[in-house]
Amino acid sequence: MALAGTGVFAEILDGEVYRYYSDGEWRSSASGKSVAIVNPTTRKTQYRVQACTQEEVNKVMDEAKVAQKAWARTPLWKRAELLHKAAAILKEHKAPIAECLVKEIAKPAKDAVSEVVRSGDLVSYTAEEGVRILGEGKLLVSDSFPGNERNKYCLSSKIPLGVVLAIPPFNYPVNLAVSKIGPALIAGNALVLKPPTQGAVAALHMVHCFHLAGFPKGLISCVTGKGSEIGDFLTMHPGVNCISFTGGDTGISISKKAGMVPLQMELGGKDACIVLDDADLDLVAGNIVKGGFSYSGQRCTAVKVVLIMESIADAVVQKVNAKLAKLKVGPPEDDSDITPVVTESSANFIEGLVMDAKEKGATFCQEYRREGNLIWPLLLDHVRPDMRIAWEEPFGPVLPVIRINSVEEGIHHCNASNFGLQGCIFTRDINKAILISDAMETGTVQINSAPARGPDHFPFQGLKDSGIGSQGITNSINMMTKVKSTVINLPSPSYTMG
Repeated sequence: MALAGTGVFAEILDGEVYRYYSDGEWRSSASGKSVAIVNPTTRKTQYRVQACTQEEVNKVMDEAKVAQKAWARTPLWKRAELLHKAAAILKEHKAPIAECLVKEIAKPAKDAVSEVVRSGDLVSYTAEEGVRILGEGKLLVSDSFPGNERNKYCLSSKIPLGVVLAIPPFNYPVNLAVSKIGPALIAGNALVLKPPTQGAVAALHMVHCFHLAGFPKGLISCVTGKGSEIGDFLTMHPGVNCISFTGGDTGISISKKAGMVPLQMELGGKDACIVLDDADLDLVAGNIVKGGFSYSGQRCTAVKVVLIMESIADAVVQKVNAKLAKLKVGPPEDDSDITPVVTESSANFIEGLVMDAKEKGATFCQEYRREGNLIWPLLLDHVRPDMRIAWEEPFGPVLPVIRINSVEEGIHHCNASNFGLQGCIFTRDINKAILISDAMETGTVQINSAPARGPDHFPFQGLKDSGIGSQGITNSINMMTKVKSTVINLPSPSYTMG
């Protein structure tokens, strides 16, 4: 039964095309054009969204600026109350939103539902955290600096930046949208959302939950359309005061074009899994399968390369292969473990990496198998640094194993990557774990677990080409505010109880 675009969501659909959200209303674009969203499983058009124009983007920016001024004057408890309301509505309508995720990005059904629930939890937590962080300022006194008397008081507080542009990726179009929306709104900013094409309909449903919660008109908008027409126009728009982007290489070009605004970016990863010879091999195998293959490896924090000590490599490879043989491969509706990758071009890119590894003599632990966008899980053993798969991010269910003879060799390979998002280490020796963790040039190191973004209030950041700034609820709130100081100059030095 199709639930998307029906019931309370009926107003977001105009015939065959989903509307965009501007000034508190669902509208159809004056362009008269739409963008097709292809279902990765059937490879047929599933949904259509508006192809918004630059004029419509200008209008959204103007509305956001006006709405933000009033929102900044709204009491903090009131902002929090609306966020809690939106979170409850989001969780209440998890079924239709999950259905969109299954059809747009081939996310397994149970994972699609948990993404929506997790997003509601994130919004509520953000409201709570925001009330605490933003409710506190700082008082500085002048006589703490040499040569000064206590004749100045400085009050510093956090103020909103203005209009935040949020651009989430296809793989978590709801969760990685609310991780930007929540902090922006609690901090007093307005928000313009540009969802990814695959995932846009799920994002529009999510935005409607905020609409139903009763946020002021113009404060939140959601524009859809072709990147070629409105992508650069949005990121270079003079009305934007902050950009929060999650995705791939596009982020690097955005950072070059964006003006003097704070950037929060989480880009690609080539997360290395370093396995020492004293590790718990069953724990290792389970985490390699979970880390490398859940959601078909389409996660920036997926394990992307296994660097394993030669002495235990055979044993671990054997255990991983046994687990891979049990994975269910098929459509997301059946809760398969491995589902089709998001687009045909993604599948072709992954295939290119696999063929390169084949030509250069990697050991195929399974037969390479592909039907349409569906690629069966594949472990490549004896991968060498001259193979593309050793360095490039496949974003698919293909995982390279590189055998190493020393810990230093593993650290060297990890640090030679232009990415530095996360990494993980498996060992029973906590001292080695800490020393290796300190040596790894990544934003996060997981000890005895696969990489993950979360829990959502943990700091999350990448070094090098993996990004700018840090996420995690507290970090995002702080990043979407600026410090404002007010200095009180006293006519004579003030000392109490002296």
